[in-house]
Parts: sequence; C-alpha cells; structure tokens
Amino acid sequence: MEALIPILIQLVGGAAGGNVVAALLKNINLNKVIATITGLIGGVAGGQIANVLPMLEELMKGDAGMAANGGIAAGGGALLTFIVGMIQKSMAGGTPSN
Repeated sequence: MEALIPILIQLVGGAAGGNVVAALLKNINLNKVIATITGLIGGVAGGQIANVLPMLEELMKGDAGMAANGGIAAGGGALLTFIVGMIQKSMAGGTPSN
C-alpha cells in the first residue's frame, strides 16, 4: 500500500497540471479528456524520472516529500499536455494557401 500512495499522488498532480495548462492555453482548444489523460501520463512519467535524478530524488525524500512529488507530477503533466496541445495545433493548421 505504501508504494501505491506516490503513484496516486503522481496521477492526481499530473491530471491537475494537465487541466491547468489546457485552461490557460485556450487557443489550443484541447478536449478536457485529452488534457486529463495526457496529464495523468505526464504526471507518472515526471514522478518516475524524478526518482532517477539524484537532486529531485533527495527532495522527494525530505519532510515535504509528498508535496514535492505532487509538484513534480503537476509539472510533468503540464509539460506533456502542452506538447500534445502544440502538436495538435500544428496538425490542425494544415498548410497555408498562396
């Protein structure tokens, strides 16, 4: 059960970060479901990457470990949602007409 709590925090933080970015970047017009899914994936990925990097791993073991885990996950979810939004925007633009 103890190993499940960090993953749940990463999922919640990632979903929050993804939805915040989608709300802030209204010109991208991301679907809320897409923003949530990319946020979830980015949150878990960000949390797992943070476990490998020594500086972030040390931060996550401190007194504020759960908050740091959630913050890192929110950043990962926001970043992945932003990248997916930019890809979607560039694909929807098509080629300019002459």
